[in-house]
Amino acid sequence: MKLYKQFYIITGFLILNNMSSCEKLIEVELPSNQIASDQVFVDVQTADAALAGLYSGLRDNSPFAGDQSGRLLGLYTDDLDFYSTTATNGLPEISQNLQNDSNVSIYTDWSTSYKQIYVANAILEGIEKSKSISQADRNRIKGEALMVRSMLLLYLQQVYGDIPYPTTTDYQVNQSISKTDKAQVLIHLSEDLKESISLLQDNYRNTERIFPNRKMAELLLTKVYLLEGRWGEAEFLLKGIIQSPMYQFQNDITKVFIKSGSHILWQLKPKNSGDGTKESGIYYFNNSAPSMTALSTGLVNAFYPADLRKQYWMAPVTFNGTTWYRAEKYKNRTGNTTEYSIIARLEEVYLLLAEALVQQNKIDEALFYLNKTRQRAAIASLALPLSKEEALSEIILENRREFFTEMGHRFFDLKRVGKLDTSIQGKPNWKSFHKLWPIPQQDILLNPNLKPQNEGY
Repeated sequence: MKLYKQFYIITGFLILNNMSSCEKLIEVELPSNQIASDQVFVDVQTADAALAGLYSGLRDNSPFAGDQSGRLLGLYTDDLDFYSTTATNGLPEISQNLQNDSNVSIYTDWSTSYKQIYVANAILEGIEKSKSISQADRNRIKGEALMVRSMLLLYLQQVYGDIPYPTTTDYQVNQSISKTDKAQVLIHLSEDLKESISLLQDNYRNTERIFPNRKMAELLLTKVYLLEGRWGEAEFLLKGIIQSPMYQFQNDITKVFIKSGSHILWQLKPKNSGDGTKESGIYYFNNSAPSMTALSTGLVNAFYPADLRKQYWMAPVTFNGTTWYRAEKYKNRTGNTTEYSIIARLEEVYLLLAEALVQQNKIDEALFYLNKTRQRAAIASLALPLSKEEALSEIILENRREFFTEMGHRFFDLKRVGKLDTSIQGKPNWKSFHKLWPIPQQDILLNPNLKPQNEGY
C-alpha cells in the first residue's frame, strides 16, 4: 500500500516525526529527527517518547481524533445532518450514502489508520530488539503498542470488512500484502489483545489516564467477543472492569466530560496547554444556521423532554425562525483546563454488559446496567416484562442517547446487533452493501492484492 512506501525509508524518522507534537504527553528531551531507529530504544525515556508519539498521532491524525470518526460515522448513519453546499472533502457524499472508492474522507480514514498501525509496528519491532530496557518496561511498551494496533484494526475491520493485517514495517512484505478475512481478523485480534492483557498492569502510569492500561485492553477484547457471539466471556471481562476499585460510575451529568473523573478508562490530552478538544470546536455554531453539521431531528427526538442529556449535552441555536441543535458535550473551546478527549468511559462498559446479558436471556440482570445511565439522566427506569428483542432495542436507543458524536458508536452498535439496515434504511440512497465502505481505489491500484473491492463499489 502507498503509505508503507511513504514511511518505509527511515523507521526512526517516522516515530520521531510523530513525537514532534508529543511534548505535552511525556516530559523528556526529544532526540533529533535524524536519530536511527535502533537508537530510539536505547533507554526507557526515548522508548516512552516514541510511544507518546503514537498517542499524538491518534489524537491528531487518526479515526480516534476528536474530529474524525464521530463526525464521519455520525453523518453516515443518522445522528448528524450536513449543511455545507461547498464542501469538497467527501463529507457531502458520505452524508447522502453516495460515497465511492475515490472519496477523500474515506481515503484519509483508511490511510491515517494504517500510518498509525505502521508506527505501532515500528515500536513493537524496536522494543523487541532492545537489550538495554528493563523487562517490565519492555512488557508495558509492547502491551500498549499491541493494544493501539488492535484498536485501529478492529475499527478498520468493522468499517471495511476484509482488511490487510500488517505486523511488520518491512516494505517488501507490506507493498503486496493481501487482505485477511474479517472473521480471521477477529481471531488475530483476540490473540493480540490477550497478549496485551498479559503484558499490561491495571494501574495507570499517569494520574490523568492518558495512557491505556490492562482494563482498556480487556474492553477491546470484549468487543471482539461480542462480535463473535461469545457473550459469557464478554460478560466476565466487563464485570471485572466494573468491579475494579479504579472506576466509579459518574452520577453527575455535568461532570461526565471532566478529565478528572474516575469513570474514564482512557483519554487523549490536547496538544497544547489551554487547547480545547477537537470535539469542542468541530460541532460548534452559534447565532447562525449551521455551516457544516448539526444534530439530526431524529436524534433530538430520541430524547425524552426531561432527559438531562438533552439539557446539558446539546444546545439549541435559533436563527431566522429556525432552530437547530449542536453537540455540546465538550464546552471549553479556549482556555481549556478541565477536558480531554475521552476514548472510553465506564458507561460504555455498563451498556455492553447489558447487551451481553440480554443475549444470554438474562434480561432482569441486564436492566440494572441499562438503567444506570437512564437514572442519571432523570428518566424512568425500565422494568420487566421485556422481551429479548425489546431489551436489545432499548439498549441501542440508550447507546444513541449516551454516545452521540463519540467515536462512531451509533454505527458500531447497530452493526454489532444486526440492525444497521433496518435502522438506517430511511436515509436517502441507503443500500445493504453500505454496511462497509470501499477500499480506496488508489491503494488498490498500487497493490492489486487488495482486490476484490467491497461489494457495490
